Amino acid sequence: MEPTIDQLKAFFDFCVRASNLLRDIAIVRYDQRTNRIVILIGESIQVEILSNGENIIG
Repeated sequence: MEPTIDQLKAFFDFCVRASNLLRDIAIVRYDQRTNRIVILIGESIQVEILSNGENIIG
């Protein structure tokens, strides 16, 4: 399984916004079990991008 177009668009948008705030993107992973892109920004901000492009920030 691969990321959807909506996920990739949301991923790009989120990475640009994070870098504009001068935040380091520490880890990016595609979780095949849940079909989500997971991003760790800095040491504490975790973002999950669902297959429809929706972001969950935790």
